[in-house]
Amino acid sequence: MSLVSDSALRRALARARDGKALDVTEVTVLLHARGEHLDALLEHASRVRDAGLRAVGREGIITYSRKVFIPLTRLCRDRCGYCTFATAPHKLPAPFLSPDEVLEIARQGAAMGCKEALFTLGDRPEDRWHQARSWLDAHGYDDTLSYVRAMAIRVLEETGLLPHLNPGVLTWRDLQRLKPVAPSMGMMLETTSRRLFEEKGEAHYGSPDKDPAVRLRVLEDAGRTNVPFTTGILIGIGETVEDRAESIFAIRRVAREYGGIQEVIVQNFRAKPDTAMRGLPDASLEELAATIAVARLVLGPRVRIQAPPNLVDSEYTLMIRAGIDDWGGVSPLTPDHVNPERPWPQISLLEDRTAESGFQLRERLTIYPEYVLAGEPWLDPRLFAHVAALADPVTGLARPDAELRGLPWQEPDGGFASAGRVDLHVEVDTSGRTHDRRDDFDHVYGDWTALRDRLTPASSTPTPSPTAPSEGEAAGGVAAGGASDGASLTGAGAASAGTAEPGATGSAASASPGAGSVGGASLTGVGAVGGGTPGEVRRALRRAAADPGGLSDAEAVALLAAEGEALDELAAIADDLRRQAVGDEVTYVVNRNINFTNVCYTGCRFCAFAQRRTDADAYTLSLDQVADRAQEAWDAGATEVCMQGGIHPDLPGTAYFDLAKAVKERTPGMHVHAFSPMEVINGASRTDMSIQAWLEAAKEAGVDSLPGTAAEILDDDVRWVLTKGKLPAKEWVEVITTAHKVGIPTTSTMMYGHVDNHLHWVRHIKLIRSLQERTGGFSEFVLLPFVHTSAPIYLAGIARPGPTAQENRAVHALARILLHGAIKNIQCSWVKLRDDLCRQVLQGGVNDLGGTLMEETISRMAGSENGSYKTISELREMVEVTGRPVRQRTTEYGVPTGERLAASEASDGVCKSVRRVLPMA
Repeated sequence: MSLVSDSALRRALARARDGKALDVTEVTVLLHARGEHLDALLEHASRVRDAGLRAVGREGIITYSRKVFIPLTRLCRDRCGYCTFATAPHKLPAPFLSPDEVLEIARQGAAMGCKEALFTLGDRPEDRWHQARSWLDAHGYDDTLSYVRAMAIRVLEETGLLPHLNPGVLTWRDLQRLKPVAPSMGMMLETTSRRLFEEKGEAHYGSPDKDPAVRLRVLEDAGRTNVPFTTGILIGIGETVEDRAESIFAIRRVAREYGGIQEVIVQNFRAKPDTAMRGLPDASLEELAATIAVARLVLGPRVRIQAPPNLVDSEYTLMIRAGIDDWGGVSPLTPDHVNPERPWPQISLLEDRTAESGFQLRERLTIYPEYVLAGEPWLDPRLFAHVAALADPVTGLARPDAELRGLPWQEPDGGFASAGRVDLHVEVDTSGRTHDRRDDFDHVYGDWTALRDRLTPASSTPTPSPTAPSEGEAAGGVAAGGASDGASLTGAGAASAGTAEPGATGSAASASPGAGSVGGASLTGVGAVGGGTPGEVRRALRRAAADPGGLSDAEAVALLAAEGEALDELAAIADDLRRQAVGDEVTYVVNRNINFTNVCYTGCRFCAFAQRRTDADAYTLSLDQVADRAQEAWDAGATEVCMQGGIHPDLPGTAYFDLAKAVKERTPGMHVHAFSPMEVINGASRTDMSIQAWLEAAKEAGVDSLPGTAAEILDDDVRWVLTKGKLPAKEWVEVITTAHKVGIPTTSTMMYGHVDNHLHWVRHIKLIRSLQERTGGFSEFVLLPFVHTSAPIYLAGIARPGPTAQENRAVHALARILLHGAIKNIQCSWVKLRDDLCRQVLQGGVNDLGGTLMEETISRMAGSENGSYKTISELREMVEVTGRPVRQRTTEYGVPTGERLAASEASDGVCKSVRRVLPMA
């Protein structure tokens, strides 16, 4: 360990004493504290810890969890140099514990008062060991995580213990699958040191799951999925002191942005025989204490910090002085399988040692009290009863008198009971929304300040652009990369600072609270991918006319900056291509939107539709109400219903099938255009079905096509600013390509004009084209300008107020050009654009107006002022000035039957129940 000067230590300690923010350099200095400096450091850390405990009503309390350790499998695909837990198949009686063995451990633990079942296992052993793959196949499990999920349910139902899952690296979708069966999960970050991962002979070399970037992504995905998550650092494995500091700051960033880090373990390396690192000296307990204290100062009073009590010898008081407020899981039954040479202390001894330092030892559950008391969205409704049976309803800690007994794990009942403001679809045009934002605005979307910190100028290092899956590549293998060629999240097109042209989206956009500078970079300027010079625009126009599909990214970006005569020329080129592709007809469909619920906790920062179940504007429709609305639409001549809703935690994964069946049973001839890729992922995760199996079941239930919404911008750098928890870009691609594979066509969409820039738009459109060239499953491309008025990300001062009128004209034209020869139909959204701007884009490549909609609620909740429906007469009037013919179509762009056409003419395309009643003159 390198030495630091006494003066540097004193300066850093003074800043810590005064509660000032510490940087990585100062924290690195503090990690060297020993002697009197260490005493001072521990004092400052204790003060921060005590303030945090007072704030949550647990002053003087240190917690622990009484647990059993279930080593589901000791096989692992990694080769960590310090690990004795992982082993080889020939050293085990079987690759996995059997269900009977799992339940026997859990039952014994329950008999001894344990409340946590800690599932620990190696990372994806089937990828390395054929014995693991064969065992899973023989027992009917697709993968290790399917077995973990099944055993967690068995433990819940047969013992009442609460599973805490430690299966290693998890993807976003894995977390979706496992959240309903476990109140909490965990994975040690260990370190952010890439040297330990990349250099031969170091601790993590040859272990794919120990890539620091991968492990940090798991922490982020857990936060996005609202999973109470345990993580931590491991000291003494060859990392530098600077590495330790950086690791703590990395955890702090995730904890601040998403709020899901329920505890941080600071664990000291203890050398073990028969490992590659058996000769490495143990990290000293003074080092451990200094690291705990620094972690407390950096992470602050709200994060819970633990040190495993079986690894601290007898230095309990030292660790308490350092700022811990938890001892972690302690088992009266099973050994610490990761550190088998270090037995757990007796709980009575731990209680005595804690009392000697002036603290009371109290038992908690595997999910920390703050998350127990918060409930949704952190705790899945399927686990409410299991946690409530063990938790004190006032403190959230474990109830001393709790009775351990199994409870059914089942889908929530009553998900389709009619509830809340079910007439919102009508009242949104009259009474409007009750409030401009949700009551939990300050935290449901994550930390707004941390989000602003994310918006720093992009690195000059290009990152991969999204590409379609290649032949032979899994559908989910698409690389949905970040901005490249210098594309910055902070350059948001060609809008002038703080303004948008009148009529751009909804009402005239004026100065935006987000129009200034965030993280030192403008959110409203073109940024790193600015518009082209007049000469570049002219050259790009010539290229577009001669070879539309051959436009480079730079040329396409240049076209998005076209103004005046150049913009008119761009529109003319696009309109000529439109004429070649589909002729002069302008089409529309008579349809009805049915948003069956707006209860959602996903945390999309652009969405003003989603509500908590207790919010004044929240609602859920019953199946009968959904069917009634479909019937009304059919009677009005509709050929399509479009069904989408919030990710309601009470709805089972099969709810989507019930919705489709309800519509088909009432209106057999209706085309069911339903369920975004996010809803598909939600349904598949909750049913533990593959994407393909779920889509095949949806098709059988009556789903005819999918809306390609939830795309926004298919670049995760943008997506993780726009949304806290929506599906990553590659998951969207997998759902869409799998739908096409099973014969379900989809639309494709792009929502633009928020925190993105022009290069993002170009790459998104090109990705859509590449997918179409592979699958041929897109029926149209729909451009969706961002509606800002009530969007949370705008109200928080981060997004700009939507695209300008110039940008809207340019991007509609560019979409026609870039998609020429691949997707015939380009649709504009009359909901989001004013009528005059719709007319302009109709003369610049657009051939379709979408639908009459009958009840458009999502954009109206966001502040769109263009109404919730359009009659056929209004659509015809909009098009009339262009001189082009107007035709009603089906979802597939065919011609409706004579009976449908007659019914829609009689109703003017809108059912009576949603019509605005005009006042008498």
